[in-house]
Amino acid sequence: MTLRLLPPTLVNRIAAGEVLERPASAVKELIENALDAQATKIDIILNEAGKAALTVIDNGKGMTVEELNLAVERFATSKLPDDDLFDIRFLGFRGEALPSIASVSRMRITSRTATMDTAWTLFVEGGKKYDPEPASAPVGTRVEVRDLFYAVPARLKFLKSAQTETSYIQEIIEKLALAHPHVGFTLSDEKKKRLELKPILSNNKIERITDVIGKEFSDNAVPVDIQKEDIHLNGFIGIPTLNKSTAASQYFFVNNRPVRDKVLFSAIKVAYQELIASDRFPVVVLFLTIPPEDVDVNVHPTKAEVRFRNSQAVRGMIITAVRQALMGSAFRTSSTLSDTALKVAVEAPPVFPSPSSTSLKKFSLPFKNGSFRYHAKSTPSLKETRVLFNAEELFSAPISQETVDIDKHQQSEPDIFPPLGLARAQLHKTYIISQTQDGIAIVDQHAAHERLTYEKIKKNMQEGNAPAQYLLLPEIVELSGEKCDAFLKQKNELEKTGLLFEPFGTDAVLVRAIPAILGETNVKTLITDIADTLIEFGSDMALTERIKKIAATMACHTSVRAGKTLDVSEMNSLLRQMEAVPYSGQCIHGRPTYIELKLKDIEKLFGRRE
Repeated sequence: MTLRLLPPTLVNRIAAGEVLERPASAVKELIENALDAQATKIDIILNEAGKAALTVIDNGKGMTVEELNLAVERFATSKLPDDDLFDIRFLGFRGEALPSIASVSRMRITSRTATMDTAWTLFVEGGKKYDPEPASAPVGTRVEVRDLFYAVPARLKFLKSAQTETSYIQEIIEKLALAHPHVGFTLSDEKKKRLELKPILSNNKIERITDVIGKEFSDNAVPVDIQKEDIHLNGFIGIPTLNKSTAASQYFFVNNRPVRDKVLFSAIKVAYQELIASDRFPVVVLFLTIPPEDVDVNVHPTKAEVRFRNSQAVRGMIITAVRQALMGSAFRTSSTLSDTALKVAVEAPPVFPSPSSTSLKKFSLPFKNGSFRYHAKSTPSLKETRVLFNAEELFSAPISQETVDIDKHQQSEPDIFPPLGLARAQLHKTYIISQTQDGIAIVDQHAAHERLTYEKIKKNMQEGNAPAQYLLLPEIVELSGEKCDAFLKQKNELEKTGLLFEPFGTDAVLVRAIPAILGETNVKTLITDIADTLIEFGSDMALTERIKKIAATMACHTSVRAGKTLDVSEMNSLLRQMEAVPYSGQCIHGRPTYIELKLKDIEKLFGRRE
């Protein structure tokens, strides 16, 4: 076996294997070239999902005939003016895309600059280049790729269905369109126009985000905008109750380049901790602008991953910015929850009592053909209604003067309601119904109080000044050896919560005081729950994370339970606290604390509005 240089055609095909995984890869490279050429309109046309043919047309600066000849040569590029691989200011820069695509297909490039009288076209087949010829075309560049992978037919076997490959291409276009709202994009195939994104003249990112991701996101998103030295982060993040089952709806851009980076994904996961269930993912669109010398975009053949010089600084900045933005959104909850509730209401068939019902017989409501006719004389009296609904005790229950005052205030119908409205009723000793400015809110009292309690406990714990409530008689709690060891190791941190205890024998602790915020609680259950938490998450967990987990356990353990009757003043107090406490739109498990229904939507349910 002797050493030899591979022929250029084979070298290009090897490079194509790295750069071109499927038709979407070719489309991505060609669109990036068009964007680098300052195009404001890019059209993509497919045939058989790009396998038979794909065409990318742009209105960019175009190329001269000399540049056209160089464009299909390996390592020819206009995007590294200073030969500095750490000063990359363009999307495409490797000089591999066009020759790689040309080596495995039949490709024709037609281009014209604003100063040229005529366009020129160049044909390359399987890596073999022909001489340029004059052509007729407007300013810009048109790249036609036919029979992709004909020179490497084995690659065709790995491609998926036409529908799937087209969806990959559309996903690529949408990502690049998010970063360049001033550019218009169209995607067409032999059947129809599949995508049309008109240029946003104002360059407003939220308009393009709405076009790509949908109004559902823009209606439930909060802006992020933070500058730290020469790093700028901006974009939009979904409130926690708008979440998905996968991370597919998380879009990250570094210097307008779409990336899938572990550092960024990790930062978002940490930022949404305690606000979203562990198996759910928030929706985010974030743009990070960073000096080119502080990020390496040349670590992956398709430039899908990057490496930051100071990844911890970037990660910390994202976590801080997202947390601040979410705190500013206060108690907001996703409008998709109300949409789901309304959908259920519309789809659920009405349930009426059967004609043989005891209550119907009592009031003699005559039925005919499955409906009933109303008679004034059949109307039940107030006393009968109370008996029917088993509500005599409720109507006769004593009412505090404070409740009367609040009721009077509510009955006066204020012109401006608080954000979460005024409490009107409690249903099933679990849900608070409040009247808002333009609708109603249904609040889960346990979930809401759990969030409020958690935030208070966490704040006191972090400050190390949580008040303690001493027990009249210290209580001995027995724990298994492992649990007891884990519990005693965290004694200093636990004392910050107001939980005071000491070892008692070998497998027990003597509890002298509990956090005052817990009020009356089962001490044994509390200690056991905390010990289980420490075992699950380990003693090497960071202090702040330990505090959060312990606070979450305490909050869930002591919050207002479903099944507890609340009077109007207590319900309103809970609503006002929710409005003042950050993240109160969801409980510590990521579930929503309330759902809001707009009056216009309720009117539609009753046919009062079209």
